[in-house]
Amino acid sequence: MAKAAKKPAARDLFDLPTSRSAPGRGKPTRAARPSSAEGGYTAHDIEVLEGLEPVRRRPGMYIGGTDEKALHHIFAEAIDNAMDEVLNGHANFIKVELDKDGFVTVTDNGRGIPVDPHPKFKSKSALEVIMTTLHAGGKFDSKVYETSGGLHGVGISVTNALSEKLEVEVARGGQLYAQSFVRGKPKGGLQKLGKVNNRRGTKVRFKPDPEIFGAKAAFNPLRLFKMTRAKAYLFGGVEIRWQCDPSHIGNAETVPEEATFHFENGLEDYLKETLDGATLVHPDVFAGKSEKKGGHGSVEWAVAFVADADPFLSSYCNTIPTPDGGTHESGLRSALAKGIKDHAERTNQGKRAASVTGDDVMGATACMVSVFIREPEFQGQTKDRLANNEATRIVENAVKDPFDHWLAANPVQANKLLDFVIERADERLRRKQEKEISRKSAVKKLRLPGKLADCTLTAADGAELFIVEGDSAGGSAKQARDRATQAVLPLRGKILNVASAGRDKLAQNQQLSDLIQALGCGTGTHFREQDLRYGRVIVMTDADVDGAHIASLLITFFYRQMPKLIDNGHLYLAVPPLYRLSHGGKNFYARDDKHKAEILKKEFHANAKVEIGRFKGLGEMMAAQLKETTMDPKKRTLLRVKVVDDDRKATDKSVERLMGNKPEARFEFIQEKAEFASEELLDV
Repeated sequence: MAKAAKKPAARDLFDLPTSRSAPGRGKPTRAARPSSAEGGYTAHDIEVLEGLEPVRRRPGMYIGGTDEKALHHIFAEAIDNAMDEVLNGHANFIKVELDKDGFVTVTDNGRGIPVDPHPKFKSKSALEVIMTTLHAGGKFDSKVYETSGGLHGVGISVTNALSEKLEVEVARGGQLYAQSFVRGKPKGGLQKLGKVNNRRGTKVRFKPDPEIFGAKAAFNPLRLFKMTRAKAYLFGGVEIRWQCDPSHIGNAETVPEEATFHFENGLEDYLKETLDGATLVHPDVFAGKSEKKGGHGSVEWAVAFVADADPFLSSYCNTIPTPDGGTHESGLRSALAKGIKDHAERTNQGKRAASVTGDDVMGATACMVSVFIREPEFQGQTKDRLANNEATRIVENAVKDPFDHWLAANPVQANKLLDFVIERADERLRRKQEKEISRKSAVKKLRLPGKLADCTLTAADGAELFIVEGDSAGGSAKQARDRATQAVLPLRGKILNVASAGRDKLAQNQQLSDLIQALGCGTGTHFREQDLRYGRVIVMTDADVDGAHIASLLITFFYRQMPKLIDNGHLYLAVPPLYRLSHGGKNFYARDDKHKAEILKKEFHANAKVEIGRFKGLGEMMAAQLKETTMDPKKRTLLRVKVVDDDRKATDKSVERLMGNKPEARFEFIQEKAEFASEELLDV
């Protein structure tokens, strides 16, 4: 009889082997795996990442990724540290250098990073602790930094972790100190280099690590230059010097070798430079700043109301860009909207402005707001969005009264601004009504514009709108279309020439109103590509001179009223046939006389009696023929409309010459091109 197996001694659930391997260089600590494990997963599989290893293993958690934007974030952390010294009154000078080897150096004349031994890590200087330890810094205590770019304590240590090499020099107490790091790890200890006179502050030199950012990892000179210049605008008292090795500049004339930035008017100077040449609704820029009172934050702002430029809002907290906005933007939005409505009430126009919202006001502005507050709270390590609730109140209180006085100082211009904002509100309400004309339900009866036969596809991507000449052609097109993806809008006759017509005629034209309503994206400055109901807009007219004229009128309309429709590749011309050639059961279609001659020579014998039929228009084509030749995506030919001339002004001049209200200009063009008329102008 076999003996029973010996029963193992009982032990506690957590009584596991405790042998560990010492952490290697740059390696996480991991216990030795036991010979057997339940399911292959034990405590020994739990990694403990030490030092800066978490940053190198998962850089996206700290800088948002490893793309170009993330790469430049390591520079942002370095210059933000220098700016923190400026903001707290300990420095007034920063220098940024991009050298021939691709290293960036950021120098300030602040207090200098402390170099004495850290009380918790006695074998390390405070400098080494700051550079190699996450969540180590002097900004957790407001006694050291009244305002700073954040409280995460991961800034410059992340720059160190993601740099191939980083060197620090600190001039402090009349002594110069230095220490070097390679991929986040110290290369030797802190060195005392001797006495220095008339020098103080910190100098950090670093280069992005190709192991993290790829073999071609390098700073973009133009991006560095803009980031550097922006800091000077954000704090009027600082002087920032820029220096770039000529090898990085090439033909980029916008990046100088040397520059000095010092802007007393801060954001106002920046906004005026950005909007140089733009038309403003109100001729003045509304700008100002509030001083810090009773421990509360301070605010600086600059706002312009633009008529012909794209609106934007750039916001900052303690000189840190906040591209995703936050509570400070909410405060500015509220102050401006309330100011506009209060002005309407003061001028007995309250009912007209009842529908105005903050979005209507901000959609007409190009503005910047910068706040300086204690202990800012951001969403995420990259500090893209400010979360402090008190920032809303601080900004609104700082901006509202000055905005009221600014409007009252020039009532005529303020009324023009009010009219402009109300017009935007009316446009928004109109777009909202247009959206009710949707394709959400095939059962629901829709109030469609004109004689539009819509498609059933709900998404713009893949949907096509054919703009067809005449009801007869529209009938054929409706039969030939793919009802799922193709919509048809017939237009009767030649549309209005918008290049020579006034604004009132344009507004009153029913055909253009139907077309605008069908597209759903608005016109002019109110054009919104995201509201476009069709991915392709296809002009389909007869293959003759009249058809070409109608197509040119439509193209002129889109160029003048919806230029982005052309720029973003949504506008096309269909290519219907002019002739049908038949013989011996074979049918061919020719676009024009030249194409007809090519088909006769290539497809038929010389003595063949080919039956040649000429289509007088799309309406004469059978639906099957129209589908086969012009509408079937597998067989048709489409011509994309695009602006070839890079000089937009030259294109505008040509459109005005050919389509404008000066017939003598068109006559002059015809005289210039008369010798080519038979070949170019008639062979359409």
